[in-house]
Amino acid sequence: MKKSSFNPSRRTFITQSTKATLAVGIGSSALGSAFLTACGASKEEEEKAVQLSTGFSQAGLTYDYGALEPNIDATTMEIHYTKHAAGYARKLKAACEEEGVDMSKPLEEVLMNVSNYSTAMRNNGGGHYNHELFWSIMSPEGGGKPEGELASAIDKAFGSFDAFVEKFEGEAKGRFGSGWAWLVLDANKKLKVGSTPNQDNPLMDVSDLQGIPLMGIDVWEHAYYLHYQNERGKYVSNWWNVVNWAAVQERYVAIV
Repeated sequence: MKKSSFNPSRRTFITQSTKATLAVGIGSSALGSAFLTACGASKEEEEKAVQLSTGFSQAGLTYDYGALEPNIDATTMEIHYTKHAAGYARKLKAACEEEGVDMSKPLEEVLMNVSNYSTAMRNNGGGHYNHELFWSIMSPEGGGKPEGELASAIDKAFGSFDAFVEKFEGEAKGRFGSGWAWLVLDANKKLKVGSTPNQDNPLMDVSDLQGIPLMGIDVWEHAYYLHYQNERGKYVSNWWNVVNWAAVQERYVAIV
């Protein structure tokens, strides 16, 4: 299958976004500095986009497998990272080689045009991106509430932090079967929550939920079943104790 180029059908989403949203959403190196310059992106915005873009290789964890206990147990973390997530990364590279994808560019470029690629690319590209984000927005020092600009934006969008948590948990607990729940920034710079099935995500042009992910929770059974059994709701509620709000805030500030 031939590698896709920028998909004109995505132009509505792109043109309604801010300059920085554009830079991060498609990755600065994906379309080149000349394109970003034409869109008015600053050097600082380009640098932030590079920092937030996702590669095709699995990044190392910044904490030990047991560091998120008791909320996420060490065995689950080890299996999740070394088997499930590693499998997506490995199969993604195989799909890229098969379909002639340039892996020096950000993965976001592929995801935003994923309808032009195979099912293997969609499943494994989504699986890799989703997990890379998931690890990055958790921390042993997580929990509490967001502060600063993100906190204000959440209050504005949902009425209060508690109302946001209730709505987000509703998406995570109510997702039928396997999938993810998300907090995203949409094309109008508005925060919204929603969920996607399987390994889809809001960057994909096939997703009903559209936006740039700020945070997401994995609600596949492999993410919680060893410790929580069938109690997905308890896993979701306890997950707030490990959310790294500083990392989520960093993503938000970079694209508003």
